[in-house]
Amino acid sequence: MNQLMARQEYRVTAIAAAVMVLTLSVAQQARAQQAEGEAGMQQVVVTGVRAALEQSLRQKRNADGVVEVVTAEDIGKMPDKNVADAIQRLPGVNTQSSAGGEGGFGENDRVSLRGTSPSLQQTLFNGHAISTGDWFLLNQIGGNVGRSSSFSLLPSELVGSIVVQKSASADLVEGGVSGAINVITRRPLDFRQPLTVEGSIQANYNDLSGKTEPHVSGLVAWKNADNTVGFLLQGFSEKAAVRRDGQEILGYTPIAATSAAAVADPRLAGVLVPTFIGATLFEQTKKRSGGAFDVETRPMRGLSLDLNGFYSELKAPHQNTNWLAAPANSINSANQIPQNPVVRNNTLVGAGFAVNNGEVDNIYRPNAGGESWYLDFNGKYKVNDDLTVSGKLGKTHGVGYDRDDVFYQNNVDGGMVYALNGLSPATVSYPGGNTTSPGSTAWAGGGEAQSVDQEKYAQLDADWRVRDSMVTNLRFGARFTDHHRTAEHPLETRPGPLGFSNPGPSWSGQMYPSDFANDLGGNLSSNYFKYDGAALGAWGAVPGNRLLDYTLRHNWMDEFQVGEKTSALYGMAEFGVDRWSGNVGLRAVETRQTTVVNLPGGPNPITGSAFGPYTPTTFKRTYRDYLPSVNLKFDAREDLVLRAAVAKTIARPDYSALGGSVSLNDDALSGSGGNVNLDPVRSTNFDLSAEWYFAPKALLSAGLFYMDLRSIVAQGTSTGTYYNNKRSAPAEYQITSPFNTTGKNKGVELSWQQPLWNNFGFLANYTFADGELDDGGELLNSSKRTWNLTGYFENERFSARLAYNFRSAYKAGVDRGASQHVDDMDSLAASVNVKLTEQLTLTFDALNLTNETIKMYAENKDRPRAFYSNGRTFYVGLRGKL
Repeated sequence: MNQLMARQEYRVTAIAAAVMVLTLSVAQQARAQQAEGEAGMQQVVVTGVRAALEQSLRQKRNADGVVEVVTAEDIGKMPDKNVADAIQRLPGVNTQSSAGGEGGFGENDRVSLRGTSPSLQQTLFNGHAISTGDWFLLNQIGGNVGRSSSFSLLPSELVGSIVVQKSASADLVEGGVSGAINVITRRPLDFRQPLTVEGSIQANYNDLSGKTEPHVSGLVAWKNADNTVGFLLQGFSEKAAVRRDGQEILGYTPIAATSAAAVADPRLAGVLVPTFIGATLFEQTKKRSGGAFDVETRPMRGLSLDLNGFYSELKAPHQNTNWLAAPANSINSANQIPQNPVVRNNTLVGAGFAVNNGEVDNIYRPNAGGESWYLDFNGKYKVNDDLTVSGKLGKTHGVGYDRDDVFYQNNVDGGMVYALNGLSPATVSYPGGNTTSPGSTAWAGGGEAQSVDQEKYAQLDADWRVRDSMVTNLRFGARFTDHHRTAEHPLETRPGPLGFSNPGPSWSGQMYPSDFANDLGGNLSSNYFKYDGAALGAWGAVPGNRLLDYTLRHNWMDEFQVGEKTSALYGMAEFGVDRWSGNVGLRAVETRQTTVVNLPGGPNPITGSAFGPYTPTTFKRTYRDYLPSVNLKFDAREDLVLRAAVAKTIARPDYSALGGSVSLNDDALSGSGGNVNLDPVRSTNFDLSAEWYFAPKALLSAGLFYMDLRSIVAQGTSTGTYYNNKRSAPAEYQITSPFNTTGKNKGVELSWQQPLWNNFGFLANYTFADGELDDGGELLNSSKRTWNLTGYFENERFSARLAYNFRSAYKAGVDRGASQHVDDMDSLAASVNVKLTEQLTLTFDALNLTNETIKMYAENKDRPRAFYSNGRTFYVGLRGKL
């Protein structure tokens, strides 16, 4: 209790200190500004944060549809390190630091809109798709290979502006049920000066890892005096040290009615028991580097041509050590009878065992990472005063990879006692056991995996101005894509002929950090040994320790291929009469889908794999969608805009949901599989909103949204018998697989932003989303409540912001047969910029100031799933421009 009070006091103190520093700095600057004003009146050109907010509001007001806009200047004055950071404070936007239920690693990685899954929004760069890659293994193969983009590969330095399109229109690329995020990059002919040179250098410090790493970025843009030729070149190199302390409860398993425990105490039959309870230490040093270019020309009147490209690589080597208690194994496999069992909510929340049938998992992934690139050529030609044609042609490629992976398990000794404590970490002890030095070899594995995503696209559009009519423009066009996604698992090793007899990895006394889990609460132990990563790699490379046979150890069960060729045509009329404006249109899309999955057996199977004979099997289907849309805008007054929109939308299923292979976890006796016959998610969306621009740079708005989800993808769990490689015998697994069902998502968005006195201002928004399946089940990633509050101050020399975000609990997924809910989360970030000269600015940013713990639970809070802490991150640096 004293430690908890101390942590709460520290958290309140941290917030108070941040607010105090901001307030004192602002007060000092305000007094200086007042003194300057008394010395003499002078004309001030509004730039910086206030100008960016004004520009964003102007774009929002002028749009026909329901949109949110963030501009580059606005991004530069916030602690935004990637594109997800840049938009997380917009109404209706949620971010998370993981693709699924793996917890998160201190950086926003996925974005969702209006309480839906990240896979239901479409991420675009300059109106075209972008392929990305996941560095984390579980998002490359298995059941969590989604369509959402990994924003960890997309630094905010690329951004000119970001438009979040919440209502669909016929000219918008299909693929987002909840909306689209269009990242618009800078173009050389848009710069004001003939030559622009910008650069920044920052030191990045994380207080949990205790390490400081550099961030460097630069930009050069040039254009000629006639503004007809220009080029732009950007580069970035950003390094970060990550440490994540955690406790994981890896699923729940029913106690078998035939087990000794259930025979001795029949009330235990069917009660759920934690599969594993682990003390997990994750360590990583990651580096994001790459760049972008743009060459733009206007060779003749009415013609513009542009060639642009982008490349980003994320090197993300990491090591994960997990000390595991195994209550389920102790009961169902070792047939032990639990001592002093405590059952609550049909869960064995506490028990003791004479022997812990657990293990220590040591995972070393020195060559994990991802990359993303695209090359885009686009042009526009004004044929005459009424007709303009435009087009684009390009390719995008992304890959996530994990190579040279080494997995090593130690046996453990002694007994085990545990007690679950709801949403506080579980208490675990090992009476008579040794946790401070390695045990013998229990298992070994590792291998290689990767997931490749790529798309070729071509698009042609025309805009015909209509004179003397309420219809102002007719727009029509066509788009063609060829998209491929693969999941590959060419090698999953196991112990070789010498794996159990050779000595284990060398150990020179390394231990968990002495402050391990201090921020999690629960008085958890840090008295655990760990290996050096290089020692694990060296052991894995010794001949005979592991089977490195790419034929024998080819895990075809994790692999699939999905190909999609799409053809789209659209027509749209834009209209305006009196105070009414908007658009009405139709988009027709044909999708030709080819899925290749590996099925067990077959008349002429491929043999040689220890995972059994298999046959690659191709499934083909074609489906068409007709997507009408209407956006209405009514200027009720000069300062009041009313909007209404209705549209049919689609989002194609996640790739692993289509890939029908079954991926198994031989320890947890769980797995996941796909469904090649899934329909796309289809929805009819309705929007109604009002926007009151009651003062310059000010807005008060309210909006209602409703999504009628006719074929939403949900997850179900069933049992199946499969071959267990570790046991060398068949075993029963809990398999999670997808299916189509129906659901609803409705809610309200409220927003208020306003400048105040003495250069102060604030932004506040609140989103309520009520989403559920028609059978009462939960929508993935649906948080009922999200709200943001940002306060800022800015004058000619100084700007500061303090931003608070809250997101209520949501279901992140299903893993090992049990749900993964993330509990309520809040965060506090700060940013300070001091203009030293006209060319040089001192910057300071802080993320996760309150050092929040990610808390996860299963079907109820008596079944916790995980607790994670990533620490606070601080940036200090210089930003310069010429």
